[in-house]
Amino acid sequence: MLVKNWMSKNPITIDEEDSMQHASSVMRENRIRMLPVMKKGELVGVLSDSDLKRASASDATMLDIHELLYLISKIKVRDIMIAHPITVPDNYTVEETAQVLMEHNISGVPVTGAGGKLVGILTRHDIFKILISLSGLGKKGIQFAFLIEDKAGSIQLLTDVIRKYDGRIASILSNYEFAPEGKRIVYLRTYGIDHTMLPDMVRELREKGTIIYQIDHRENKRLIFQDIKA
Repeated sequence: MLVKNWMSKNPITIDEEDSMQHASSVMRENRIRMLPVMKKGELVGVLSDSDLKRASASDATMLDIHELLYLISKIKVRDIMIAHPITVPDNYTVEETAQVLMEHNISGVPVTGAGGKLVGILTRHDIFKILISLSGLGKKGIQFAFLIEDKAGSIQLLTDVIRKYDGRIASILSNYEFAPEGKRIVYLRTYGIDHTMLPDMVRELREKGTIIYQIDHRENKRLIFQDIKA
């Protein structure tokens, strides 16, 4: 999943000479929490809502509301922005970008294209949306977590059973982090299954792997079978 396919393109920007008051209005009116800061068409910084709050708090001591409004109308974006911001290229993967956000404890990054030009922005909120899309949650249906043998064809054994019952597969995810040696955990979301046939399908699935949990998002039913981190 490349950032260029998931980022917010043509992001709203602000000039470094704009006022803090204007920046606050732009964020509020557009319901955004981060602004790339530009100087003569070049990216020179980023400004987040937390930067605005921090600047307001530090300069508001002992001021009345009129003095405060006057003050924030005079403070320039360049005075409170984060200069030389962390960026990612548009050919980064979403996973790499999520790691950058986590390592630097930031809420988003400007995305650059050819010649370092600003082409978009990717935030934690965007990554949450990507996770929901990737997991197939929008399809509701049923998510199973399985502990299976780590060998060729082990996932296909599960998907063959589901297709036998006319189930559609929305997503398949897998990891080894909490699995014992020689095993893997598979998360499989399926939908379109006749619920009267579900007990028969589950019985066959148990023959192919250990079911850790079964969550029916349409019926909001949750069955936890194994005490395994998953």
